[in-house]
Amino acid sequence: MNDLFSPGSLVTVAGGVLAVVGAVAYTNGDANLSLPTIFYGVPILIGGLALKSSELPPAKRVTPAAVLRQAREKGAPELGKLVWDVTRWRYGQKAHLETSLEALKLWDKDNPPQLQEIEELETAAGYGVRLRFNLGAVPLDLWQERQERLGRFFAKGLHAELKSPSAGVLDLILLPINKDDELAGQDGVS
Repeated sequence: MNDLFSPGSLVTVAGGVLAVVGAVAYTNGDANLSLPTIFYGVPILIGGLALKSSELPPAKRVTPAAVLRQAREKGAPELGKLVWDVTRWRYGQKAHLETSLEALKLWDKDNPPQLQEIEELETAAGYGVRLRFNLGAVPLDLWQERQERLGRFFAKGLHAELKSPSAGVLDLILLPINKDDELAGQDGVS
């Protein structure tokens, strides 16, 4: 998404425009216009600048929203909510999925993992997602230790696959558990 159209940018621009209109009206002696625009414009400008300072842009969406709409609706609703959550502007957070990563003990306060992109997948097993993280200070070994828990954490009936396409980068792939594999595993136990 373009940073120019973030909510923080829009509020900052609106406040700046109001403040400038108020200042111009004041210099022209138009008290009826200058007073409200300055009194509203300056606080809105300051609020917009505060938003900009704590802004977290959305993760890059690899798959366009309309492409897998039907698969998303048939898949786990938690995955649809996850996609929606990480593809919107966030404020006051260091990284997307901050509370989830903290709960999974995959968090570093100074250099947390950063979600770079999200891709929706449609496989034979069903709808899934791929989350690409820049690992930050959290080692890959720690992610691998928690691999089994990662799938269950995001939604019931999911399993997690971890791939490292390059150093410092991790792909977390969340896919539904294949029913055939699950039944085969139960038959082998009996």
